[in-house]
Amino acid sequence: MKSRSIAFLLLLLSVMAVPWSYGADAQPLRKVRMAFTSLSAVMMPPWVAREAGIFHKHGLDVEVIATPTGVEGMNALIAGEVQFLQISGGTTASAALGGADVMVVGTTLDALVQQLIARPEIEKAEQLRGKSLGITRFGTSIDVGARLALRHFGLVPDKDVAIVQVGGMESMVPALHGNRIQAGIFSYPAITQALKLGHRALLNVASLGIPYAFTGMTTRGRVIKEDPDLVRRYMLAQTEAIARAKQDKSLALRVMGKYLRTANPAALADAYEIDIQKYMLKVPLTTAEAMRSVLDDLGGRIPKAKGADPRKFFDDTFVRQMHASGFIDALYR
Repeated sequence: MKSRSIAFLLLLLSVMAVPWSYGADAQPLRKVRMAFTSLSAVMMPPWVAREAGIFHKHGLDVEVIATPTGVEGMNALIAGEVQFLQISGGTTASAALGGADVMVVGTTLDALVQQLIARPEIEKAEQLRGKSLGITRFGTSIDVGARLALRHFGLVPDKDVAIVQVGGMESMVPALHGNRIQAGIFSYPAITQALKLGHRALLNVASLGIPYAFTGMTTRGRVIKEDPDLVRRYMLAQTEAIARAKQDKSLALRVMGKYLRTANPAALADAYEIDIQKYMLKVPLTTAEAMRSVLDDLGGRIPKAKGADPRKFFDDTFVRQMHASGFIDALYR
């Protein structure tokens, strides 16, 4: 584990910068480390919370770190190198089924906001037979979307269509454009970038209407038990950041441009309208229904997922408390 820890630290891309504003707080700020696990707009809440001084407002000094995929992020959480992750419910549940002390504490998107995009010469999904479909890593939400999309078209994953790991989302467009893969599962802003290059959208995965704990906040069960005030503050800040992003488009676009490392206005605008305005939940509540879909998918690879109680994989206490208190409603007045 020690060698893994060192390797992880070398991989991390710190995106700490001086926030644009600070909230006044007489108490010393608690230092916290969190990691986001994909260069996708769905990861926005901690970015805004950091840059707009919202973490400071809630008494936290949060170091916001990037990891290539959820696999590296989960390893860091389990090792105690970070206290929180912005990650898919599927990666969290998979780790928990393997014995890790991890739990979802909030869900920011409960639909798979992804698209199956193919090269221009592929006009229909049947033409993917015998070809390669790219994902980031096995076990991630992108992997889930790939398998759902292929099954939707009557194709058997890994048999009719090879599923190939490409790496981070930032590697997907070059892999598709270079014909190393013939299709892939993309999130924003990579969707806009791929379409602009002439590639073809075959399926909006979210249109399948499957509730799924796509992206949200995860921590260790030990942190929930031993330091609930830390979790409460963290969740308050992220929820306030969601409201701020929805109400301040200019701020949101600047933050996305910085963390996604792009100045492409069309890609940022699409990501904002779809991920933030349309699909990001004002109340980041994890539901048993959304977690059940996670377990149903995992059941094909992890036998223990079949019949597992979805409520054992998330703690909705913090979101329910802030909602009942009127905190969330007040953010939108």
